[in-house]
Formats: sequence, structure tokens, C-alpha cells
Amino acid sequence: MDNVMSEITMREKKRIVLVAHDNMKKELLEWALFNKDSLSKHELFATGSTGKIMVRALELPVNCFKSGPLGGDQQIGAKIAEGDIDMVIFFWDPLEPHPHDVDVKALLRIAAVYNIPIACNRASADFIISSPLMSDVYERIVVDYEITQSTRNAMFAQDDELQNDKQPADTLQQE
Repeated sequence: MDNVMSEITMREKKRIVLVAHDNMKKELLEWALFNKDSLSKHELFATGSTGKIMVRALELPVNCFKSGPLGGDQQIGAKIAEGDIDMVIFFWDPLEPHPHDVDVKALLRIAAVYNIPIACNRASADFIISSPLMSDVYERIVVDYEITQSTRNAMFAQDDELQNDKQPADTLQQE
């Protein structure tokens, strides 16, 4: 069965989320300052404390969500699902356990589901921000999992009906 695909248009002015775990905020800030001119051409979003740092340092408008552990990661995920976020720059610390690791994992998963470019470190963020696609309209292809899932459910239901219609050989001999 083929997946049903749809396209989401990413405008020239991208909607970019900036997020960093506490011990990665300095690195994200350095990266953002280095890329301030590029970032100024886009609409910026961030979680609580990261957003406050970015507003002060970049002197650019930043739409702030709640702090990550207080629901900010989930707010970002919801905005991705609604088609209101184009990419995520998330400098996370893979070696440090965090109390909201499940939220981080959910955010990474939802970004993958909606085919959102996501940078988890400086190198991937550099590649994304320097891409020629950053200044162009881009048609992001997304699997429509709702249609795909309902089609799968229908197929499974049909298989179950076929299995129920078949009677075991022992039952047929008793009749």
C-alpha cells in the first residue's frame, strides 16, 4: 500500500523555532548571533528562557512559548501539527538526562512525522541556515498519516472479516 502524500508550502519567510537545553544555551546564542542577519529575515519562535535570551541578545522579535519542561515543547509540537512551524533549531544535550525527556522525544517525533527540518547541533544548523532553500518557497512533502491509518484500519478489518468467514476444518467435519 502506498502512503498518501500532501504538500505544505514553506514561504520565503520561514517560521523558525530556537530551543536549547540549559547547558547548550550559550552555544545556541553564539550561533544565533553569528547568523543574526539570516535569522532577521524570518519569523522566530522559542521556548521560555531561550526566547528571553534571544530577544535581549539579537534585538529581534521572538514569539515565546512556555519553558520546555512547563509545556513549551508540547506547544511547539502542536504548532508543527497545525502547519505553523517550518523548522526547528534545537541544541539539546544528548548526554545529560532531563526531567522532560519524553517531551523532547515527542517533539523530535512530531517534527519527523511532519517532515520538518530539525537541527540538533551546530553543524546541522549551519547546513540548514546556509541552504539556498532558506530564501525560496519550498514544497514540503508530508505523508498524510490520517488517511494512511484509516486505509490500514479498513484493510485490517477486511482481513479480520475474511478470517472469521473461514471455519476451521474440525468445525466443518462436526456438521
